[in-house]
Amino acid sequence: MAEIIITKNNFETEVMQSDKPVLLDFWATWCGPCRMLAPVIDEIAVAYDGKIKVGKVNVDDEPDLAGAFQIASIPTVVLMKNGKIVKQSVGYRPKEELVKMLED
Repeated sequence: MAEIIITKNNFETEVMQSDKPVLLDFWATWCGPCRMLAPVIDEIAVAYDGKIKVGKVNVDDEPDLAGAFQIASIPTVVLMKNGKIVKQSVGYRPKEELVKMLED
């Protein structure tokens, strides 16, 4: 499954009410490290299809969501379970580190 574009309109349904863990990628089009991370996030979305949801939050389009998560730097990747943040990573991380975050 490809990543889901998360907006304030679908956040409640896709993230807060999700029966699966949700990996959120906070990013922006102008952010170089975000563009480097994008294919990694895509690979994780495919590899973990059916086990987790992967959502992308464009901080320029969704400033309220970015504010709610207190996003100060991008890319920021947040892992949520049952509507709660369980792990967070700021900056570009190699795939192995993000996979470890999911597996722990």
